[in-house]
Amino acid sequence: MRNWLAVAAVILGVPTAPAFADRDHDPNSGAPLPPQRHETPSPITDHFYIRGTFYDPQVRTNFRVDRSFQGMTGTPVNGENELGLPDRLRQGRVEFMFRLRERSKVRVDYFEADRSGAKVLANDVVFGNQTFAAGQLTQTSLDWRQFDITYGYSLFRNDRFEVGTGLGIYFLQVDAIGQVPAQNQRQEVTAATPFPALPLDLTWCISRRWAVTVRGAYLKARLSGFRGWYADSDENLQYRWNPNFVIGLGYASIRTSLTRRSGTFPGAFAMSISGPEAFARFSF
Repeated sequence: MRNWLAVAAVILGVPTAPAFADRDHDPNSGAPLPPQRHETPSPITDHFYIRGTFYDPQVRTNFRVDRSFQGMTGTPVNGENELGLPDRLRQGRVEFMFRLRERSKVRVDYFEADRSGAKVLANDVVFGNQTFAAGQLTQTSLDWRQFDITYGYSLFRNDRFEVGTGLGIYFLQVDAIGQVPAQNQRQEVTAATPFPALPLDLTWCISRRWAVTVRGAYLKARLSGFRGWYADSDENLQYRWNPNFVIGLGYASIRTSLTRRSGTFPGAFAMSISGPEAFARFSF
């Protein structure tokens, strides 16, 4: 009985031997196949990531809100010094990346900065269709929303370096409210616009665990009743804790200057948000 079991095992095992061999040979010619390449996990080979960032930037804001009638220019004000808005933000932001093919990828980023403050005015301020008198306690809120979609294409790519460009669309929205409760005065203005920009991405894998990434985007535009520019940059050093988890430190900056002669927010708006960041990233 044992002999029959041994013979059956040999017979059943014979067809399986070529199957194992075929994994390393061409099924048609039988020639040996080149060994499969193993990709080392890195920012260059990641197919997807989700990144959570703690951002601690300094904020500087200058703006004016013109009257919507009579063509009267509003009073230029500094949001932090004259209106009491906080000059620092401590909050998070979220980012996703999807690599479509070896050289193409899409990055999605969302950021918001909501601030409010109160201060007694030192001078009269024309804020849209309202004039806030000096000596009055004025309450101000300024909300900024930014949603970015960036398509990137790698012009140069190997195991250590990647350089790419593409096209980014930045959906920007600003909402400003000024009010003097004692005088029952209130003015709210809002503006939203898509802003195309030209991105540049650089990645350098220093070693199996350490990498540096630098990216930026910029565009300057002048249209009928509108002119402005926008710049966004991020530089960071990251450490790959394991194949799927990365931690890093960096510095990010958002700067913009916009002027509009009409619409729901006639006037001028300039803002700078820049500071250090710490992030954790899950990828595969």
